[in-house]
Amino acid sequence: MAIARLTVWSDYLCPWCYNAAVRLERMEEEFGDLLEIEWRTFLLRPHPRGGPPGFPSVDDPPRRVSVEGLAKFARYTESWQRPAAEPDSGEFHLWDGETPPPSHSVPPHVAAKAAASLGADAFRALHRRLLAAYFTENRDITDRSTLTALWAEAGLDGRDFDRCDDPAHLQETLKQHEEAADNGVTGVPAAKMEGNEAIILGANPVELYRRWIQKKLDGKI
Repeated sequence: MAIARLTVWSDYLCPWCYNAAVRLERMEEEFGDLLEIEWRTFLLRPHPRGGPPGFPSVDDPPRRVSVEGLAKFARYTESWQRPAAEPDSGEFHLWDGETPPPSHSVPPHVAAKAAASLGADAFRALHRRLLAAYFTENRDITDRSTLTALWAEAGLDGRDFDRCDDPAHLQETLKQHEEAADNGVTGVPAAKMEGNEAIILGANPVELYRRWIQKKLDGKI
């Protein structure tokens, strides 16, 4: 049986990656076991301001953002209206309230890899929750307490959350980011079909993804 295996580089802070995730989830529903998608890390913001990349510790003090900084970030999220206006998009809400914005890209990726260590279904559940929590619910997906809550909301056992503190998941996150550059990835979302070295950039329309996958299944790639 022919299988289309797709590698997708993505970042949880990228609104276009949210759209790509929504569309590719639809492709998984349509093609079922004929399609395999591997989500890999590309870090748009590898470092938090003033520190190295990492996963938040229980001992980390609460982050504070100035009123001016929060207002600036809220203005930035007005740019989300563009991906929100596309067909087959995620649900976007402009940032509202006093919640600090995410500090950097690493923590949600580490959490997703920790979930993946429990299996593909666990990864998919948390992957979906992370994107919706940020873009739809305006939650700081780099905050440990938020990540703990999202872990539970994804239906994962809270006793497994400490997997996020395993340094192997941080190392794999950073390694995949470096490998993305080695593969010629310059932005996200980016996708590559097994057997074809071409990298497709952008959150492409559902129909383009469907044709691409079907061509692979028909042996034309």
